[in-house]
Amino acid sequence: MSNHRSIGVLILAAGKGTRMKSDLPKVLQPILGEPLLFYPLQAVHNAGLSDVAVVIGHGGTNVESYLSAACPNVCSIWQHEQLGTGHAVQVAREWWSSFSDVLVIPGDAPLLQSDSLSLLVRTHLESSSLCSFASFHAKNPAGYGRVTRTNGAISIIEEKDATPEIKKITEVNSGIYLFNTLALASHIDSLANENAQKEYYLPDVVGLLSDQKQHVEAVCFDNEEDFQGVNSPVQLAAVTAIVRKRIVHYWMELGVKCSSPDTVFIGPRVSFKGDVWIDPFVQLYGSTEVGEGSHIGSHTILRDTQIGQFVDIIHFVSIQSSCVEDHATIGPFAFIRDNACVGEKAFVGKFVEIKKSTIGSGSKVPHLSYIGDAQIGCDTNIGAGTITCNYDGTNKNPTHIGNRCFVGSDTMLVAPVSLGDNSFTAAGSVITQDVPEGALAVARARQKNVEDWVVRRQGNRKEGGKE
Repeated sequence: MSNHRSIGVLILAAGKGTRMKSDLPKVLQPILGEPLLFYPLQAVHNAGLSDVAVVIGHGGTNVESYLSAACPNVCSIWQHEQLGTGHAVQVAREWWSSFSDVLVIPGDAPLLQSDSLSLLVRTHLESSSLCSFASFHAKNPAGYGRVTRTNGAISIIEEKDATPEIKKITEVNSGIYLFNTLALASHIDSLANENAQKEYYLPDVVGLLSDQKQHVEAVCFDNEEDFQGVNSPVQLAAVTAIVRKRIVHYWMELGVKCSSPDTVFIGPRVSFKGDVWIDPFVQLYGSTEVGEGSHIGSHTILRDTQIGQFVDIIHFVSIQSSCVEDHATIGPFAFIRDNACVGEKAFVGKFVEIKKSTIGSGSKVPHLSYIGDAQIGCDTNIGAGTITCNYDGTNKNPTHIGNRCFVGSDTMLVAPVSLGDNSFTAAGSVITQDVPEGALAVARARQKNVEDWVVRRQGNRKEGGKE
């Protein structure tokens, strides 16, 4: 930011969220595979603000763990007693006192846009205001603090403390404030809890500044949608629908094709490269990437997965924390997980599970197989019903299959075991020993045909009085 002003961002995320009726803290409730808190953090980052702290309280250990993993540069500040937004800012005083200004935003505002934050900051800096806050006109202002403007003085009256006349006001407080920290420090301890909730309200600082004829700016925004909070499962679903629509439309504007965009779910960290086609009822979450020319078939779920170029995912496929390389074909009804990798031009077909394994380029696992803890070379064919028996009750053991191998149908590969390049296994074999390069392994009982068995069986039944 300009003017040599240092701005810290304080996100308030300590509340219990009683109306969510959940043991999971409200700010960790999921929206498209990411916790609610992810979204205000993303808006702050996109606005170019890098000094961030989050006030945590209810379920704070879980929130702190999330922040440590996802945002290690964000500071966590404990509010052990949740006594209101004013109290939350009080406990963070040591942190925000080192900045010239502090931006305070709620942790349950997933629709907040970075452009709005940038405008608020710019207005604050240009006006030399001691406090600037975002307001908007609500179609239904119930539940919001009302913004009152009297003889140039601006105040915020909470819903529970508002008179019937004040409740008619439609301009409401968004809960987003930007304070000059010296002004904030001189008033934050003057807050009283003489209200219905017996809490210390941060908006009261606005009134204290205004009463002293200090410069306060209320920046009124047009888009009410951007400032929606989340306090209940119904509201969580409503904002999820908005976020989902925004993300899908963003990618469609960049060339991603969705034949039924209302049925497609794309998380905020998903990315596409070039012309991708997405069929109806697809879900993409986490750090998933999809390459140029790929096709994602209906009822597919991808999470933290890298899809190469011109990959064909047919339909009903689930892939987690894995990669699929260029020109591969997957599905239908395939499950790929746990850092598996499907190589270039490989094929994983119907009712196949691949776990923590590598399928080499050009290799095929067409149907009805389980491949776990295995390394499969290039141009190898895995017959129907093949299973790597990787678990011995204690350990997960590896299977190594070389290049250009042919594994016969219904082969059981009892790990640890290796098959050399160009080796074969006969159908129905249980392979317990390594197979040399170029060899055929046959491990099954010799077939025995009992002549005239049906005739003798029918005779025995007649003698026994069964007919």
